[in-house]
Amino acid sequence: MNTIIRPATKEDIQLINDMAQIAFRTTYREMLSPEQIDYMMDWMYSLPSLEKQMAQGHSYFLAYRNEAPCGYISIEGNKLQKLYVLPDHQGKGLGKVLFEYATAHLRSKGAKSMILNVNRDNKAVEFYKKMGMSILSRGDFHIGSGYYMNDYIMSLDLL
Repeated sequence: MNTIIRPATKEDIQLINDMAQIAFRTTYREMLSPEQIDYMMDWMYSLPSLEKQMAQGHSYFLAYRNEAPCGYISIEGNKLQKLYVLPDHQGKGLGKVLFEYATAHLRSKGAKSMILNVNRDNKAVEFYKKMGMSILSRGDFHIGSGYYMNDYIMSLDLL
């Protein structure tokens, strides 16, 4: 399947929000309470939050198949902040394509490693291990309103 990945611009903020409404909510519906999902959606994916992230150096990239948006990544420094694939496109290799795009992007910027945080209950942990990442540590990060992100911190050597 032909995949096109392009950098996102401020004009794509609504599209990122729209995709997150589906991908993020679907990913976490069995791990987090609806209230925490709503909190995190506002915290990470509200239009002002996305605009602020972009202004502060988060680079978003959008994936398209058959001219339809189907996933996205966000990179900040040497950290893969987000990698989400819309449910209808999961299991078709798009996650791997986005992951490899992220590693190539970071290598082009001179990064020696890629770091990411992933919820310890997220089945994506196994995907990231399959892609060569290893667990460095675990952390419980307070994000406000009594909510925590209970994550593994994973790393991939890019050398």
